[in-house]
Amino acid sequence: MKLILWLKEVRAPFLALSLVLAPIGPLAARWESGLFSGARLLWTALGLVSAHISVNLLNEYFDYKSGIDLKTVKTPFSGGSGVLPAGLLRPEGVYKLGLAALLVALGIGLYLTAISGPLLLVLIFSGGAIICFYTTHLARWGVGELAAGLGLGSLPVLGAYFVQTGYFSIKAAVASLAPGFLTADLLLLNEFPDVEPDRLGGRAHLVILLGKRRAAYIYVALLCAAYLTIIGGTASRAMPSWCLLGLLTLPLAWRAGRTALRDIDLPKLIPALAANVLTVLGTDLLLALGYLLGHR
Repeated sequence: MKLILWLKEVRAPFLALSLVLAPIGPLAARWESGLFSGARLLWTALGLVSAHISVNLLNEYFDYKSGIDLKTVKTPFSGGSGVLPAGLLRPEGVYKLGLAALLVALGIGLYLTAISGPLLLVLIFSGGAIICFYTTHLARWGVGELAAGLGLGSLPVLGAYFVQTGYFSIKAAVASLAPGFLTADLLLLNEFPDVEPDRLGGRAHLVILLGKRRAAYIYVALLCAAYLTIIGGTASRAMPSWCLLGLLTLPLAWRAGRTALRDIDLPKLIPALAANVLTVLGTDLLLALGYLLGHR
């Protein structure tokens, strides 16, 4: 029973994002340079999942302390886990486990730095700063979506590539763009149901700053940006043509974008939230598959 509570508290289904992100950089490295280590990929995935657990737990703790999660309307995709408001776990325990997960991620990051190169520290400490300050500062400064897109999108792809090769490249940067746009969009749409609790709790994300209607257009623009980077990347040969498989999620993205523009409030927004999650996970997974199939 306790294990089930903790799995709910860490929002275990959302950790799928880290698992589909982890192979993109290594497989891009394999496609571009032929360099690939399965062991390094596994360590990278473990470190990324640990970091993701940390940010989820710390976000739950601080949102409970600020009162945000006491006022949100829960959906399968937003509003927090509901574990702390229900009094099912001790807040201090959640906070301590969040810090422990962060230390595990840091330890793995330092090990990967030792075997790949010191430049990796730039990404590790950038990601660590995002984890530590996302809820308490970044989400209150209007840059939460940018932070999410970097921390659980572009930076992991770049870092995982560097772990395999020991250097960065233009092609690695191109590989990181679509995942960054998609993760930013994942957060952006999930913020729609929580506008009033977030506003009362001191947050200042794009939906609060721009209003739901304008934020919906930003959401659609980011979707378009993600797919255009895939098309542009393959056209310029910065990505293998197999990465066009990522376009297979366009029908899901169309459904999410159309619903977001038309029905910006619950409960009609829920189908868009579901399609949004499937779009992000599916596109990232198909990009990884594209790099795998494109290996010369």
